[in-house]
Amino acid sequence: MKFPLAVAVFTVLAGFSVPARAQDSLTERRLRLYHTHSGQHLDVVYRRGAEYLSDALARLDLFLRDSRTGDIHHYDPRVFDLLSDLTAAAGRAGDEINIICGYRSPATNEYLRTHTSGVAKTSLHMQAEAIDIRLPGFKTSLLRDIALGLGRGGVGYYPASDFIHVDVGRVRRW
Repeated sequence: MKFPLAVAVFTVLAGFSVPARAQDSLTERRLRLYHTHSGQHLDVVYRRGAEYLSDALARLDLFLRDSRTGDIHHYDPRVFDLLSDLTAAAGRAGDEINIICGYRSPATNEYLRTHTSGVAKTSLHMQAEAIDIRLPGFKTSLLRDIALGLGRGGVGYYPASDFIHVDVGRVRRW
């Protein structure tokens, strides 16, 4: 049974609830990011309902480019959903996330692997399926625990550098 537009408008204006399916189609997913290497900020709505916004994804790919080479790789949008859900679960939805490392070209990954510790030879950063982050003013160990509780991929904890790694690979921790 179809309702005329006037009935639908009256229903919404009268304060009746909108069905969950209709609410989901209106839900926006937004990320606010600060890149610690470039000093750039990004505030972007990347998804409306189930639809990822291609222009926003392109902006995120550029923002998360390899900070050493400038190479850009298309990010798996599940990473952005993970960030959104993680900040929401931390009670900090809408807060600006510090990005320590996004995409890494194979050359950058190899350089970091041979000059620092804790860099995997086959890092998911090279597939744009991983990101290293912190939430300013939020205890990093607690953020790690919340990420582990989501059970959505790998979670690494780097207390000396005050960040966590999250990815959309298999569930694991270090």
